[in-house]
Amino acid sequence: MFDVKKTKDEIIKWVRDYFEKNGKDCNAVIGLSGGKDSSVTAAICAQALGAQRVFGVLMPQGEQHDISYSREIAAHLGIKSFEINIKNSVDALLESVKTSGLSANRQAVINIPARIRMTTLYAVSAILNGRVANTCNLSEDWIGYATKYGDGAGDFSPLAQLTVAEVRALGRELGLPSKFTDKVPEDGLSGLTDEENIGFSYDILDKYIREGVCEDLSIKEKIDKLHEINIHKLKLMPHFYP
Repeated sequence: MFDVKKTKDEIIKWVRDYFEKNGKDCNAVIGLSGGKDSSVTAAICAQALGAQRVFGVLMPQGEQHDISYSREIAAHLGIKSFEINIKNSVDALLESVKTSGLSANRQAVINIPARIRMTTLYAVSAILNGRVANTCNLSEDWIGYATKYGDGAGDFSPLAQLTVAEVRALGRELGLPSKFTDKVPEDGLSGLTDEENIGFSYDILDKYIREGVCEDLSIKEKIDKLHEINIHKLKLMPHFYP
């Protein structure tokens, strides 16, 4: 049984200990999408370190229809935030790719913004003496719903062992308004929600992860396949040892 209060206390202590050992005077730098994962991560860091040591970074790609959520969570937590539009960077890279004689496919178009956002976070982190928070959760990581060296990167990861349902419960325990914990996640590119993209609900995925139960065999097979082909994203780079 998931003990949300115990988990909250343990994660806050874990973040505090991480910074004590890996950057005693450093700050937490978090990409704020306005969704549950970044909002909960920011709330944890604010409680662990104090709001003055937490910095949010908003990274729209041109116009972002739901960017108000990002601004509101920063205001709610009392953390300073910076807004850096990545559109010009994405466009410039895509144009350079085109000029080279290559044609960017859908995979490149999807992954480039995520990797530019992570580059942006590390630039801000360098300026602010920071450590970059990874905001991925267990459910997304399980099926590879993250970009390698993009949103899948970071220096520390508070939510990596928590399912979507557990992250939402943690957000409520942290006192976040439901507009942040229950906001329907979407990729910001296709106009589809995350669940529409992956083809099944997080409730089904969470139950399979925690209980090993999935009544729909076709969905079970899909989850297993996604997990198998994406597990490399969670491992360290393989090394050759002579």
